[in-house]
Amino acid sequence: MDEAAHQFGALNTLLLVVLLGLCILSAYLIKRNKLYFLPESAAAILVGMLVGGTARLLYPTKDELDFLSLNTEMFFFVLLPVIIFEAGYTVQKQHFFSNLGTIMLFAVFGTLVSTFIVGYLTYLGAAAGLLSVDASKPMELLMFGALISAVDPVATLSIMGSAEVKCDPLLYSLVFGESVLNDAVSIVLFHTFLHERMRSEVYTAMTLPATLLNFVGVSLGSLSVGALIALSCSFVFKHTRIRDYPKFEISLLFLFAYGCYAFAEAINMSGIMALFFNGLILSHYNTYNLSSTAQVTAESIFESMATLSEFFVYIYMGMGVFTGRFKGWDPLFVVLAVVFCLVARMFNTFPFSFLANLWRKQKITGGMQVVMWFSGLRGAIAFALSQSMPGPSKDVYASTTLMVVLITTLVCGGLTEPLLTRMKVKLQPATPTSTSHSAARPPSAINNGSDYDADEEGLVDSPGGVRGSSARASLLRKQDGGLHESGHSSSSREGSRHGGRWQRASMSAATGLWQRVDVKFLQPLFGGPSSEPVDRRQSSGRRHRHRAATPAMPLSPVTIEMGLAQRPTPSTTSTSRSPRQMPNR
Repeated sequence: MDEAAHQFGALNTLLLVVLLGLCILSAYLIKRNKLYFLPESAAAILVGMLVGGTARLLYPTKDELDFLSLNTEMFFFVLLPVIIFEAGYTVQKQHFFSNLGTIMLFAVFGTLVSTFIVGYLTYLGAAAGLLSVDASKPMELLMFGALISAVDPVATLSIMGSAEVKCDPLLYSLVFGESVLNDAVSIVLFHTFLHERMRSEVYTAMTLPATLLNFVGVSLGSLSVGALIALSCSFVFKHTRIRDYPKFEISLLFLFAYGCYAFAEAINMSGIMALFFNGLILSHYNTYNLSSTAQVTAESIFESMATLSEFFVYIYMGMGVFTGRFKGWDPLFVVLAVVFCLVARMFNTFPFSFLANLWRKQKITGGMQVVMWFSGLRGAIAFALSQSMPGPSKDVYASTTLMVVLITTLVCGGLTEPLLTRMKVKLQPATPTSTSHSAARPPSAINNGSDYDADEEGLVDSPGGVRGSSARASLLRKQDGGLHESGHSSSSREGSRHGGRWQRASMSAATGLWQRVDVKFLQPLFGGPSSEPVDRRQSSGRRHRHRAATPAMPLSPVTIEMGLAQRPTPSTTSTSRSPRQMPNR
């Protein structure tokens, strides 16, 4: 029996390896041949459906179907942390923070609105006898509204991030920023409603205010956990010589990330929210504490792991169509759920875009709003949460969520590129008189008084899509937090008629105070471009063998792009030049 079980595990593991390899090759062919009608996530789902259908026809044993079914604990504690940490660690901070107000508007308030709209519409359908769910359980309906509001626009972002598509960087920044925070908000809401359902079956007038108050407390607590663990990690790296051993650096960084997620979940906080801000803060401080080897390889390792995790999840979602063994299917609920999602997404996108435009200098155009509404795909987090639904209607919720994910990913994801063209939200070609730098970023991408600095973007040039959205040089050049300039094209920017938002932000009292506190107190403790590296405090004049990446300043973008981070150059080894004094390129 043990030998048979061992062989069974080996064969199925080999099957998963082959499937992941097929997904990666499919993604390569899709990008190589510009097959925008078939997103990478949709291709992985189709591969999973093919394998699941074959297994159901040829080998429908219980052990095989169990193996080919998604395990929610494995998803939440093995696969999801990698995806979330990578999103926080490699996020374009310049874009994220310059659009933070708008992103929070969509991700927090928009998700709340979407949750209650879907929950209320589902209640009306159930009360009218159209849906096979229990209308007497309002918390279950709100839980469904919360999980189905978790947008996961991987298919859309993989197309938007392609260099050939030339998507407007502001649109990409808003869609990506909303997606990473929206997932955290949806999970916190889901577990908050689940806790209230378990605590009391009676829905009173105080239930909703208490639930929202609990949501705010969990969110703030999760953010605090992520920040404290990130600062602890940065302090350890800053004040030790662990940079002498790159393999220990990356391993310890990885353990701090997983420890943050596990600790937050253990104290009933949100691991996903804590981990995202953990990665964000680590990228701001701890990058300067890493050796040159770890600086370059850490992001690549996390991106690769996140890519495999995403493909793994989408394969299992595809197989779940045939291996899920759901006891309840409601075709009408599937159709109505798609309609509910579109309606809720509409009330999420257009009203809040109107509010955001009241203070934004670069407006969110009508075309951008249509694309944002259309890009509200549902994905792995919604499906995984549906597996945790309580009550006798669990299978109906799970099967409905799975079908909504498939429909939105295959249909909405495949129509993204034509919609971008139709809505005219692609960048225009550069004029022949543009400088070499402007040619790389067309005039419409250069900062024109917008809420974000397009000149610092690394999104449109990305050949890697959503998970390869930032080039190595772009990451290291902006690790100062997105509010300090690298000097890359400052002369041309100073002559700009409107100037950049970073200039206006730096003149504001709040931003100026934060910069002074960060540079004077925090960076010397936790690492940063303005802090003096440990190696240079030693009077012996010895030079560390990874001196090219000491935390005094980011590595040369040219050096990183050419893969020569280990080879000293005058621009990377200078001990007197600050990030602002780097020569123009």
